[in-house]
Amino acid sequence: MTTLKRSDPYLGKVITAFEGGIVTRIIDHPYDSSRAFAYEVTFHLRHPRVVAVAAQKPPLHFHPYQEEYIEVLEGRLAVEIEGVEHVLSPQDDEFNLRPWCNHRLYSPVTDVGELAKGYDDGWDGEKTVFLLSGQDTDEMFRLDTVFFENWYAYQDLVVVKGEKIDLLQVMSMFDAGGSYLSLPTWIPFSRTIARSLGIFLGRWIGGLLGYQPFFKKWTTDWDLACRKMETSIFHRRFSDRERAEEHRMLLGQAS
Repeated sequence: MTTLKRSDPYLGKVITAFEGGIVTRIIDHPYDSSRAFAYEVTFHLRHPRVVAVAAQKPPLHFHPYQEEYIEVLEGRLAVEIEGVEHVLSPQDDEFNLRPWCNHRLYSPVTDVGELAKGYDDGWDGEKTVFLLSGQDTDEMFRLDTVFFENWYAYQDLVVVKGEKIDLLQVMSMFDAGGSYLSLPTWIPFSRTIARSLGIFLGRWIGGLLGYQPFFKKWTTDWDLACRKMETSIFHRRFSDRERAEEHRMLLGQAS
């Protein structure tokens, strides 16, 4: 599927979060050009912002439309799937996250001072580096760099600037990124209900209340963000085509 394939204004861009604690570099995937996105992600584990949240796991979530791929280049990365934790290292092959699986990614290290007791391969615990990429899809609301760029920026508001997290804002962004917060698996049809709630609350109710999934101040490819939002009657009013045209002109001048 190549619906959105075009010249990528993000290629080579570096996105930082947590005041440099997390650094994401947008790259061409080294061996599969069909991926919707490919990033080299670095967690600086001794960075104060990363240390401060080391014991907190991100929310469980799932992606109905895309498979994700993870390959650790340096250090360790924990991937929790359906309640089972897998600790990946550079010795492991690429790890696949199937659509609809409940999962989350995080560092398995909560105390860098304890590293020497757990690992004997010379890793010093300074950083974890991994490739993160995703399957392409025709869905407009999907995992891609527009989503990640806005999601990282929103996390900075909460973690760095201390703003209170807004669940509707999270659900609005997640829905636009083809992602949904997981419900307990003992609930019958939990994934279907979670996706429906994400659309109803994040897109429909959130849109009516003024929650938008993407923001001009955070978005490099505003033209693509506008096209995404224009596919939903609840988001069309957030699309600013005048700004998108200005962005295209700037890109043309730069080239």
